[in-house]
Amino acid sequence: MQINIPLKTAKITYRIKEYLELIKFEHTIFALPFALSGMLLASPGKFPHITAVLWVLLAMAGGRTAAMSLNRVIDADIDVKNPRTANRAIPAGRIRKTSAVLLSVLAFGLLIFATWQLPLICKQLLPLAVVILVVYSYTKRFTHLSHFVLGGALGSAAAGGWLAVSPEISLPVVLWGLAVVFWVAGFDVIYALQDIDFDRKNKLFSIPAWLGVKNSLRVSRIFHLITLIFLLILGIIVKSGLYYWLGIFLTCILLVYEHSLLKENDLSRLNTAFFNVNGYVSIGIFFFILLDKLF
Repeated sequence: MQINIPLKTAKITYRIKEYLELIKFEHTIFALPFALSGMLLASPGKFPHITAVLWVLLAMAGGRTAAMSLNRVIDADIDVKNPRTANRAIPAGRIRKTSAVLLSVLAFGLLIFATWQLPLICKQLLPLAVVILVVYSYTKRFTHLSHFVLGGALGSAAAGGWLAVSPEISLPVVLWGLAVVFWVAGFDVIYALQDIDFDRKNKLFSIPAWLGVKNSLRVSRIFHLITLIFLLILGIIVKSGLYYWLGIFLTCILLVYEHSLLKENDLSRLNTAFFNVNGYVSIGIFFFILLDKLF
């Protein structure tokens, strides 16, 4: 049976897909589980209040959409030169820069509004979060450590989820945020291996462009080892239960597997290492922390 989709509906669906691709909606899997996990770890009871969860979700949706839209606008002139990114919506002409900027402004508005419903500490840290989200897109132009700025963006989201439930700066929330910072920096180094030649040719900064493939893989492993150390210390401090430790064990196995997929002379499985494995890490940690709360 043939199904006829009205032309107008098809166009709307196409535009929605384009904007979801613009902001890389599927990459939400990297940040969202850590923010929710932070809320669970910080909650004195079984679960955080549903309203807090709602505002954190909206704040994350706003912040991530704003940052990604702005990033695509700022990087459009670079993306059009890179064969890997030349077909993105803005360089390919499918979305105008003005439309992406408007989306970013609206998304920042959502971030600010949602954050204003959260505890005072979240409001006080909001300007820092906005600065990180905006500055990240420029860092590849002047520092090899841009991976840490991206890590700071996701780490602040994870810490923000914690602070939305337990509104005070403490060692556990700092450890939680830093664990995410180094986790993200580690896999972003892996992701940047795709553009090592392009970055060098165009005088863009990244750890792979600086250190080469072999040393970058070593740096990524070190970053992920630091992540595991922070998570271990956090678990000891907050006296986590069995399921938390099972989650950390799973994370260790997944990170070892991720790095086993990549060799200096063979990066053919880079996308699997970057997206699939890291998606399993974030969801896995959330799942086991949830079990820890339940049982």
